[in-house]
Amino acid sequence: MTPGTGLSRDAMLGGRLHVRQPRNGYRAATDPVLLAAFVPAREGERVLDLGCGVGTAGLCLSRRVPGLEMHGLELQPLYAELARRNALENGLAMTVHEGDLGAMPAALRRLSFDHVLLNPPYHGAQGATPARDAGRDTANREGAAGLADWIAAGIRRLRPGGGIAIIQRSARLGEILAAFGGGCGAVEVLPLAAREGRPADRVLVRARKSQRTALVLHYPLTLHKGRSHLRDGNDYTEQAESVLREMKELAIGGILPNARLSGK
Repeated sequence: MTPGTGLSRDAMLGGRLHVRQPRNGYRAATDPVLLAAFVPAREGERVLDLGCGVGTAGLCLSRRVPGLEMHGLELQPLYAELARRNALENGLAMTVHEGDLGAMPAALRRLSFDHVLLNPPYHGAQGATPARDAGRDTANREGAAGLADWIAAGIRRLRPGGGIAIIQRSARLGEILAAFGGGCGAVEVLPLAAREGRPADRVLVRARKSQRTALVLHYPLTLHKGRSHLRDGNDYTEQAESVLREMKELAIGGILPNARLSGK
């Protein structure tokens, strides 16, 4: 498939951002929007979207925070080209580098970043039935680089004190915390529950390079109203709506309830 063939144009952030993506390949949904909202970036900072796909997470962050120097790294040429096109069509600046996680382009290796965000594959190399579309399978399944490799690559690109943020299945939280232990602290974990009374199936986790403060476990963010889906249409909670539609930051003490548990 070539850019422009078999694509959809999808609205994000309540129509403030539109992204073109393959109809049958990997498709961004709420995960990159939530991830972008969890990154406390400020104007003038340099940010890397590691494994950027069509650019959704980085562009959501750029739309919310003007004046960022945004970079993306993407392995698959089609997705990298779509990320460039999406940035251009939305009037946002994003430098998209093509390359492998373990062999980044020299231009990218020369830079250090204030923030790195990751939406890595959810499944291990042997963890799920292969997708029919090769691009989708590459995005969803780990190759030679495992989750710890993704995190280590992100940490290497951070300046001291810089922040790294990741969204992943909650079952892999232990792997994430272990990988952060080698160079990051000030870890914050935000569980994501689909509905009230259900276990959190995903987590947002962020940390700071060369920091050593206690881990914070935040009150879960519930995404949908009620305990089950009862009707067609939007049933997001007020907190989720403010992030997914109204472009708000997932601010501690703002969108999140003021409840936290500190680890020792």
